[in-house]
Amino acid sequence: MADNDRPEVERTTVVETGGGGGGGVLAVVLLIIVVLVLLFLFRDQLGFGGDTTEVTVPDKIEVNVN
Repeated sequence: MADNDRPEVERTTVVETGGGGGGGVLAVVLLIIVVLVLLFLFRDQLGFGGDTTEVTVPDKIEVNVN
């Protein structure tokens, strides 16, 4: 049987490109970084952290045990 005598068969080739969706993850990471930088820059106006931290500790604590 020669090569020309075989019946013709239709073939389908599937090419997987992979990846995809990576741009969305990158956009989310960049958005989080931008928000953190803005929070750092405007922390004084937002009330986060200041130049001084004041902690009040009482001199004496009274405990009553019955």
